[in-house]
Amino acid sequence: MIFIAGASGFVGGHLIDALLKNGYKLRCLARSDKVENSLREKGIEVVSGDITIPETLEGALNGIDFVIHLVGIIEERGSSTFKSVHVEGTRNLIAEAKMAGVKHFFYQSALGADKSSWSGYLRTKAEAEEIVASSGIPFTIFRPSLIIGKWDGFTKRLKDLIKISPVIPIPGTGKSKLQPIYINDWISCMLKALASPDSFKGIFEIGGPQQLTYNEIVKTLADVMKSKKTIIHMPMGLMKFGALIAEKTIPFLPVSSEQLRLLETDNICDMHSVEKNFGFNPIKYKDALKEFINE
Repeated sequence: MIFIAGASGFVGGHLIDALLKNGYKLRCLARSDKVENSLREKGIEVVSGDITIPETLEGALNGIDFVIHLVGIIEERGSSTFKSVHVEGTRNLIAEAKMAGVKHFFYQSALGADKSSWSGYLRTKAEAEEIVASSGIPFTIFRPSLIIGKWDGFTKRLKDLIKISPVIPIPGTGKSKLQPIYINDWISCMLKALASPDSFKGIFEIGGPQQLTYNEIVKTLADVMKSKKTIIHMPMGLMKFGALIAEKTIPFLPVSSEQLRLLETDNICDMHSVEKNFGFNPIKYKDALKEFINE
């Protein structure tokens, strides 16, 4: 049986549908009644709990062979800090996995994870990786670049901005590069790891087949949306200041202040990483957008 923490998120939602379709038996962690009810309606066994509250995990992994840990946050809100979720939450889940005799542990990290990073997000992702790698449990860690697909927050916010704003603002020069990967391709990688865990031990960087600048990402999305609006470049300092003031009041703001800073650096890996490690070629960004953007 597979245990999933983070089943209600963008990646988790797509993954559980794929796993159910492939006949896997699932047990998922749920933090709210709404999520619990939604999962139960799909025939999934549910445990009510929170990885940041260790006592709620007691016994949750009994009889579990494979843990998939997808829980993560991209910005801190109240008590949900990078440290509490990424570091302490992972430590709690690993402790329970060790007691339950879990055979394999999967952790969803992020491309660029680094303990010396200025970014709290990337630094704590790296700290969580270290907890997983030193646990003694056979493990697989994915470090994906930007994952896109139906319901992904990044594309939705950018799409809303293109629809609502009279012009399309781009922070700074827009020349930093990302390597978007389609959620269906990420799932194909995950299914291969599940089918043969011993063949996928270690850390795997995952990116799509193109290294695109932020300019190219925005322009491609606008083209697929058939938007003819003018693209303008905003000074990064002004965007950061505006984000600090507005990110809590403007629901369609495409990025937080920390994410704006992350956009100043490349977030890329080997363009052939998926082909080399998983044996198939992921689809290009524009082709992926065409599959879901107008749904």
